Parts: sequence; C-alpha cells; structure tokens
Amino acid sequence: MTVKEQYLVRNAPFYQAQGKEVELFEAAYAARLPVMVKGPTGCGKSRFVEYMAWKLGKPLVTVACNEDMTASDLVGRYLLEANGTRWLDGPLTTAARIGAICYLDEIVEARQDTTVVIHPLTDHRRTLPIDKKGELIEAHRDFQLVISYNPGYQSLMKDLKQSTKQRFTAFDFDYPEATLETQIVARETGIDPETAAKLVTIGQTGRNLKGHGLDEGISTRLLVYAATLIKGGVEPRDACRIAMVRPITDDADIRATLDHAIDLTFG
Repeated sequence: MTVKEQYLVRNAPFYQAQGKEVELFEAAYAARLPVMVKGPTGCGKSRFVEYMAWKLGKPLVTVACNEDMTASDLVGRYLLEANGTRWLDGPLTTAARIGAICYLDEIVEARQDTTVVIHPLTDHRRTLPIDKKGELIEAHRDFQLVISYNPGYQSLMKDLKQSTKQRFTAFDFDYPEATLETQIVARETGIDPETAAKLVTIGQTGRNLKGHGLDEGISTRLLVYAATLIKGGVEPRDACRIAMVRPITDDADIRATLDHAIDLTFG
C-alpha cells in the first residue's frame, strides 16, 4: 500500500448537507483554494471535511492542533538513530508531497508562530520551505489546505491573524435546524425519529442557555452520544444526563434546569 493509499477515506461517511456547502467546496477544490470551516463544537465540521475527501477521492491528512504543537510537528524533523540521523516528514509535508487534503482541526489552538509555516502554501506559490533540510517543496497539484476553528472561543490570545484569515475561503457552520437535526440523529444511530426529536428539543433548550451560564451549547455530537446509549438500552433520562448535561457544565443551577427539561420531555 502506498503512502497515498494509506490516507484515503475508503468508506462513505454520513453527512447531511444543510445548504450548498458541498457544491461550493467542490468549486474551491477545483480552483485549489484553501478553505476555512468555522462553527461551534460538534456541529459537523470534521465530518464535512472527511465526507468531501471521500467524495473527491482524495487522501485526507488530519492534524488535531494543540497549544504545544510546533512548526516541526507540522513540517518534520530529524530523528536520531543508531546509524545516524533520519529525516521524518510531518503531516503537512506528507500532504503536500502526495497531493492530499491537509485538515488542521482547531487551528487557533496552535501557537501563532506555528501557523506562519502554512502561508506559502495558501497563495500563488503553493510551496513549503523546509529550512532544516534546505529544501523547497512545490505542493502536488492535488494538494489543498483546510483549517477549522470555533469562533465562539475567540479571544485576543486565541484568534487567527488577519494575514492568515484572508488567505482562505470560508464556510460558516452551525447546528442544523430541528427537523434536519432529527433526521441526522436518527440516521446516524438508528434510533426512532420520535426519540431523536425529543433529544433535539433538549439540545435546543441547552443552546438557549449559551451566554446565560453556558459557554457552549449541547452539540449534535452529544445528541448522537445520547441516542447511541438509548439505542443500547440505557434509560433515556440517564442517557441524556450523562451524554448531554454532565459534559458541558458543573453549575448546579444549569444542571437542574436541563435535568428538569429532560424529565419533562421523557417523563
């Protein structure tokens, strides 16, 4: 199996389009324009990118960004071995060489000096300089860079510079409207539509508390977790509490409010 084949998405991920995002992403890829996907936690950003890689038949290299990530983690480094040193490509370099879609998930978690290394890949140059090797990589014609982040967590310390933002086309994601989200939860888990609709109702109650005690609402991902537990035989109220309420808050009043909504819905 080649390196390129190792990164192919072989099975079709389930993704329910909310608008024209699939067609617009295809247009951005055809022009090899870099893409930025913005939206709250658990609304389907990563699933969308995975689906598009599958639909386009392109390899997908995913990097979960974090505050300790360095430029070397993206580009590569020399490894010390018994017989000397060996260069190991990082995920960004690998994607540029093989013509993959490189997905940097939650890019704002990375240090700002780290994100500078992506700049030459996001304009007409489409190059990646590897200073440690004295090498300049010209990105494969199929290479595309995709980043994502949650604008809800923006701050002066954790936001993208304008010099970075303006190198990308951008897609705004949000949680689906109720009918569509009900279909997604039911399709993803095999649970009956009536129960899925009840979970969505509770989820919307939690989202209404965002900014009023909650930093982030109940995500579609958490609805899927609750539905999975219910499908597996867990009592619905218990499933909702451990999958939808306890993960998002330790505030006793907020928990009581959401627990009450659960009891009203499944009582």
